[in-house]
Amino acid sequence: MRESGAVATWTTHTKVSGLPEQVLALLTEPDAIARWAPIEFEVLDFDGRRLFSGDHVRVHGSLAGRCLEFEVDVAEAEGGRLVLSATGLIRLDVEYLATALDDGSEVRASVAVSGRGLIGRVLAQATDALLAAGALSAAVARIARELEPALAG
Repeated sequence: MRESGAVATWTTHTKVSGLPEQVLALLTEPDAIARWAPIEFEVLDFDGRRLFSGDHVRVHGSLAGRCLEFEVDVAEAEGGRLVLSATGLIRLDVEYLATALDDGSEVRASVAVSGRGLIGRVLAQATDALLAAGALSAAVARIARELEPALAG
């Protein structure tokens, strides 16, 4: 869903088998993030096993045929909630929230996209197009699939 205004915000939600702490573990492990993220990227200069509140990392990826780097600031990574901002030519404000259910969790994801300057606005529109085509919903579905084997074994 897209909200009107200068910043486009995309949201989705789904039910997953994992508990909120299992969801958060998957959301904060760099290798796992690379498997489910809506946009392919590589983490630079980070040797940790998980992201924690207050972490600052750099990532490199490509969008619309253009190589991009982002500075990622993790505002919160606890209690089933991950909140971060990725800033480069565009800005992505991201929130994932896992809420406990009787038989798993509901995961809500939100991505706000904005761009400054001509290139930033063009890349923000390209990101909007990816999200409009279901990239965020697909990412949340990949999270759900990744949690399935962990619970079955």
